[in-house]
Amino acid sequence: MITGTLGRICGSCRTLLVKKEPSFLGRCSFQRNQGCRDFSTSQRRPYIMKAWQLKAYGSNKNFQFTDNAPMPPIMYPNQMVVQVCAASVNPLDVMMREGYGAAMLNRQRDPTGVLPFMEPNVNELPLVLGRDCSGIVMETGLNVKEYKPGEEVWVAVNPYKMGTHAEFVLVTNSEISHKPKSLTHVQAASIPYAGLTAWASLITQGGLNEKTTKGKRVLVLGGSGGVGTFAVQLLKAWGAHVTTTCSRDAIPMMTSLGADDIVNYQAQDVMEQLKRVDKFDLILDGIGGDTEKFLFSTDYLKPWAGAKYVTLRTPLLKNADSFGFSDGLLKSGMSLAGNAVKGLASGIHYRWGFFTPDGMALDKIAALVDRGKIRPVIDRVFTFDQLPAAYEKVEQGHARGKTVISIAEKRTEIDDSSSFDIIHA
Repeated sequence: MITGTLGRICGSCRTLLVKKEPSFLGRCSFQRNQGCRDFSTSQRRPYIMKAWQLKAYGSNKNFQFTDNAPMPPIMYPNQMVVQVCAASVNPLDVMMREGYGAAMLNRQRDPTGVLPFMEPNVNELPLVLGRDCSGIVMETGLNVKEYKPGEEVWVAVNPYKMGTHAEFVLVTNSEISHKPKSLTHVQAASIPYAGLTAWASLITQGGLNEKTTKGKRVLVLGGSGGVGTFAVQLLKAWGAHVTTTCSRDAIPMMTSLGADDIVNYQAQDVMEQLKRVDKFDLILDGIGGDTEKFLFSTDYLKPWAGAKYVTLRTPLLKNADSFGFSDGLLKSGMSLAGNAVKGLASGIHYRWGFFTPDGMALDKIAALVDRGKIRPVIDRVFTFDQLPAAYEKVEQGHARGKTVISIAEKRTEIDDSSSFDIIHA
């Protein structure tokens, strides 16, 4: 059923109904349409919202705050509208602000553009960024049974969709889960994107899980960032021996998160230091650059033992931007295949890790959070009107956990961190 300003329209026969109650359940009473199916409606809601919109790719100067952005409508029965209480700013958001990934993401925004011989017919700007949030379900599609208006949820949104740096966001079942009961919205917003990136990299690409990880030796490069802090905690919850790299001032934080060995990259040669310890079953690389040229070798990974090197710094989207969709895919495929063949000759494996929205994984992460196995680590909290400053903070690098934006949660709730680690810059 479709809601209108004059009444409601039956989803089967399109008959205009004039009943004005906020919500009701019944059958179309128009005498010629007694066979219409059951219909239902949700409560009335506003049609505009506040949002930070990116008017053109580039710097923070291209952000514009508006209180007149169109509120996303439910178009399919598996969709939901979520009120955003808090959201995080991720390095991917900063990169997308500059146009990173536009060629590939526009192909996903326009299904006809997926075909190599057809250019995508889409104008994505103005664009709302933001990949995750914590909030409240406001409205649901007819096929949504697991979630009801008023329930608290956390969300991770596909990169090609309109994001969470707004008052409301449109999501599907695969992007949502009930929020951990032990967390405030600000705390919960710090986890979904980073958590799912680490989850997909360690499980889907790394081949680890709660039953096979005990006793494994894992190296997490860049352990103090959002993905790194989550990965260290998840691995420790599963019984792994975790080595990580970070700067000197982040060592106390990484110790509190359970890291077994910590390498201070400011005080010693990381490569030489890592050569002195036992080889690893898996290396999770959140740094990129020249790192993999040295670490993707049997000097650091166990040969012929299923050891894997998983990097989060893949060239896929960058190649598509630089060389076009088809040529970019070809170049990326050749790069991945080259490293894979190189590793096979030595008995080690090379993988790319990606952020993957996964509601079922969020369910499992929520259970770990409520059991105290994973804690949110927050670098700094900004208010909604300070969003450009939050982007500047993330752009500077050297993160100590996540940067979060409070959108609908009161400031007094932000600092009520209970027993969880809230680390302020």
